[in-house]
Amino acid sequence: MTQINVLRMTRATGTTHFCASWTRGNIKVKMRDASLEKIIALQKKTSHIRNLCILAHVDHGKTTLADSLVASNGIISSRLAGKLRYLDSREDEQIRGITMKSSGISLHYTTGNGHCGLLLLQHHVLLMYSWLRAVVVIAGGNEYLINLIDSPGHVDFSSEVSTAVRLCDGAIIVVDAVEGVCPQTQVVLRQAWLENIRPVLVINKMDRLIVELKLTSQEAFTHLQKLLEQVNAVTGSLFTSKVLEERAEKDAEAQSSCTENSSADQVYDWSAGLEETDDSDLYFSPDRGNVVFASAIDGWGFRIHQFAEMYSQKMGIRFSVLLKTLWGDFYLNAKAKKIMKGAQSKGKKALFVQLVLDNIWNMYDAVVTRRDKEKVEKMVTSLGLKVMSRDLRHSDPKVLLSAICSQWLPVAQAVLSMVCEKLPCPAEISAERVEKLMSVGARRFDSLPEQTQELKKAFLDCSAGETAPVIVFVSKMFAVDSKALPQNKQRPLTQEEISQRRELARQRHAERQAANQSADSPRSADAGGTSTQASPASGAVTDALCAQTEALSVKAAVEEENKEHFVAFARVYSGVIRKGQKVFVLGPKYNPSLALRALPEGCSVADVLPSIPHMSCCTVDSLYLLMGRELEELDEVPSGNVLGIGGMEEFILKSATISTSPACPPFTPLNFEATPIVRVAVEPKHPSDMPKLVRGMRLLNQADPCAEVLIQETGEHVLVTAGEVHLQRCLDDLRERFAKIEISASEPIIPFRETVIRPPKMDMVNEDLGKQQKVAVIHQLKEEHMKNPESVQVDSTGLVTLTTSNKMATVGVRAIPLPEEVTRLLEDNVELIRTMEQFSLFAWEDKTLDINQKILENIQDFKVKLESNLQGHKWRGAVEHIWAFGPRRCGPNILLNNIEGYRRPSIWQCLEREKETERAEIRDFDNSIVSGFQLATLSGPMCEEPLMGVCFSVETWDMKISTPLAQRDSFDEDSQPAEPKYDDQSQRSDIHETNSNRSRSRAEAAGSSVDCYGPFSGQLIAAMKEACRYAFQARPQRLMAAMYTCEIMATAEVLGRMYAVLSKREGRVLQEEMKEGTDMFIIKAVLPVAESFGFADEIRKRTSGLASPQLVFSHWEVIGSDPFWVPTTEEEYLHFGEKADSANQALKYRNAVRRRKGLYVEEKIVEHAEKQRTLGKNK
Repeated sequence: MTQINVLRMTRATGTTHFCASWTRGNIKVKMRDASLEKIIALQKKTSHIRNLCILAHVDHGKTTLADSLVASNGIISSRLAGKLRYLDSREDEQIRGITMKSSGISLHYTTGNGHCGLLLLQHHVLLMYSWLRAVVVIAGGNEYLINLIDSPGHVDFSSEVSTAVRLCDGAIIVVDAVEGVCPQTQVVLRQAWLENIRPVLVINKMDRLIVELKLTSQEAFTHLQKLLEQVNAVTGSLFTSKVLEERAEKDAEAQSSCTENSSADQVYDWSAGLEETDDSDLYFSPDRGNVVFASAIDGWGFRIHQFAEMYSQKMGIRFSVLLKTLWGDFYLNAKAKKIMKGAQSKGKKALFVQLVLDNIWNMYDAVVTRRDKEKVEKMVTSLGLKVMSRDLRHSDPKVLLSAICSQWLPVAQAVLSMVCEKLPCPAEISAERVEKLMSVGARRFDSLPEQTQELKKAFLDCSAGETAPVIVFVSKMFAVDSKALPQNKQRPLTQEEISQRRELARQRHAERQAANQSADSPRSADAGGTSTQASPASGAVTDALCAQTEALSVKAAVEEENKEHFVAFARVYSGVIRKGQKVFVLGPKYNPSLALRALPEGCSVADVLPSIPHMSCCTVDSLYLLMGRELEELDEVPSGNVLGIGGMEEFILKSATISTSPACPPFTPLNFEATPIVRVAVEPKHPSDMPKLVRGMRLLNQADPCAEVLIQETGEHVLVTAGEVHLQRCLDDLRERFAKIEISASEPIIPFRETVIRPPKMDMVNEDLGKQQKVAVIHQLKEEHMKNPESVQVDSTGLVTLTTSNKMATVGVRAIPLPEEVTRLLEDNVELIRTMEQFSLFAWEDKTLDINQKILENIQDFKVKLESNLQGHKWRGAVEHIWAFGPRRCGPNILLNNIEGYRRPSIWQCLEREKETERAEIRDFDNSIVSGFQLATLSGPMCEEPLMGVCFSVETWDMKISTPLAQRDSFDEDSQPAEPKYDDQSQRSDIHETNSNRSRSRAEAAGSSVDCYGPFSGQLIAAMKEACRYAFQARPQRLMAAMYTCEIMATAEVLGRMYAVLSKREGRVLQEEMKEGTDMFIIKAVLPVAESFGFADEIRKRTSGLASPQLVFSHWEVIGSDPFWVPTTEEEYLHFGEKADSANQALKYRNAVRRRKGLYVEEKIVEHAEKQRTLGKNK
């Protein structure tokens, strides 16, 4: 039975907020730091482990809240919580004030059996302010291990959020009480939803409602209600979309069953399925206990459970009744002494305002606003708190406020008790999440091997038994200095070691004295002269050798100290991983079904095994407990825990799956919200440092989950990052940690795309193009076509006919602009297109690829959407005639087969495999046409940038090959050696397949007429590429720019200056709305990536820091101006001429890209200029 005593509280700032036990006679408080032994013991209790991450928008207070939780374990002082930013261990994180990486720490928390906490008793409910006394729960506490991961809120580092979310079972969503739901809040809620982890809510910075907005307690209550509605609206939209998807799948199944039984009466159910589905557990509500109201910087936070328990004792109302009515439209009727409904309609003060908010508002009024010392002392006395006299005398009222509130309502206790109560333990992982983690790409869970499916039980059991298979997922690799590793740290000496060293020093001293005495003895003087002369020389040589050896050892030690080590950020899902254990490392492309066929049955890691693609064997070098800035070495880690693994840098690039079972599938790849878009070319200042740069970029690529490192055809080393802040961090890491050399980075390489459009109706000065102007444009195009080589013919409709150099083949191609919807559809379905191409490749090699039924349905939907968007006579039947997508066989461009009489296998053959269709023949050199199209779409004619939204229709393809292919094929068959005999039928069939593929490729090579122009297949590739380029140039060409979506929160007084910065950088405002209840405006705009560099700094400078933008890559947009347009009329010269007030934006971008790539740029260059002289005066 829980015993409750009302006592004066001891000062809580020095405590760890573990639930203490108080007794009236002998006050005994169990407050101690969480020791390593305690954490190791708790790691074995799976039901008492909570893996969680803190997610929020930038500057909403994640790291400050994490500081408060860390201070509860005595790791840092509670006075430094919010100022130290303990989990921001990088120097640039401290300077910028934002988190840039995910950091983990393990905390120990003890709670009581009941609702424990520092609660308050009210003297009188109807007083203007009411004061409360401490209620302490005395009970045997349950101990929990909290594996906490703090994640970044800046959009550039959202990949770090993905790595954190994958390892957790729950998340703390932090929302600023003033700013509310921001763009990144929606993103992190969606990430938590996609990973099937349970969120809880912390409404932080409540003090801003009092100090900044100066709201009354009633206004604050209304504001908080609206904020909760906003958060729940985001969750509701995610839930609705999921239910509707499931409903659509059921409808599809019902339709298929209806077609089988068409005679039955068909009744359509119009309900969307939302009514039947229970979504009550998804939403945040204070009465459910999954919401904490807090001000982390002031050290206080609470759940309404705490107030409900306290008032139930004081007022004699049942706890359950108070819990339901404390949040909502209820008020206290003083006369009837009842809780009534309808506070808003009757103009009464809501119960939450009266019993909770008024107390907090009065505290701030007395301490911060009025600084009434008498009132403060009275409050402290009535609350039973102990505040140090230096805090009472401090000039900053926030210090006193923090000292009072951190004892009155400690935020760490409120948050950690909510986490332990509301978030699931690792053993409660859902079957849906397990199947989602195990199903990669086109594979469905049902199609996985039986041994692989049996591993689902190991996931769900989360067993740490000896027989349980070890399954570990590594979400990222992070770099650690050698001196930060536990084995390299200097540890304090024990008393035994000190005494041993003292004895050794005494012995050395005695030996040295004995040696000196023997050297000075007369016997040594009477010895021969040769020996006395040799001894100094030999001593000098020995000293020199010792000095050299010492110098070498010091140099080796310095090199080892400066070496970067990588630690894998991981979680154990099953089994126990031990130091020195041999495990399989499975890459993202590992296929368990192929491995199980190749490996002997019942094999283990210790056996000598054949090499399997994307699988390697290694030994676990070391295991670490993540403690923020420090690491603690462990011998073993059971299932359900987050850990660091050392010595994996040779086997894991960014992420991987570790297991002792070869049947384990690789986990689903991480879902990154940010797209790497910003590129820079990097080179060393001293060319001799190039090997160091190459090594440094390899290390950077491994250490950053989102950064990409490329080597272009020109030999440039290119670094691709998510944004400007991310780029700066990567360059700093390269200079100071990984390469440790001086480097020079180019100006950001801006990506563009090239496209064609329909003939425009307006000119550059927004005037209609008349007939005369259209005729002039046609004549100009004809003049350009006249410059084309003889082998290229362009007709009036834009059909380009091109002949190969040896006159043996002719290709006719037409370029057609794709509708915007189709381009967007192709961009969104890259993975589906890649799966279709993979199926076609397998079919070409007479193999089969098993595709998930859901993916087949998605491909069918994709095909239907394509057909619906490609309407009109010119697109009739176009979807069935798609030859290929490009570039890289999955891009947003289409190659159409409109050749009469040529019917090749469809790109949609994965959908037609169940139907009995005639076997379509593939013409020889079919692949050469596709390769030419891929090359043409990879680099366009304007500035060698990839094409986008262009359809190339091949309408003619004639070949005249002198030697018949049949003769060449027969020649190849005759020249082949005799086929050896095979006992095994499957072995014979495999050899037959490889021979057929080889003969097919040899037929193409044999058909190649090797003349002075080279192989025929190469000529055809070049001809197709050039035909596509000329067809592209026969249409109006445009550049496409990458666009950022920009969301800015600003006050009314800086709106004008913010708009000036946007317009200067070619930005366009889409929406402007005022945030209800505040003086803040939310502006949504689009901004070209090319103009975004320095935008955030400039807007902060111009607005004195009152506006801060968030830039997220959004889409590609066609630049309206023609890059080839030349002004002719006087008005056009006025706008775009040599002395123009506005430049041709597309021409500026095109010339900049061509200049960077070393291509020809047509521009006027003044050479040998002379100074202008005037008639009036010779100068």
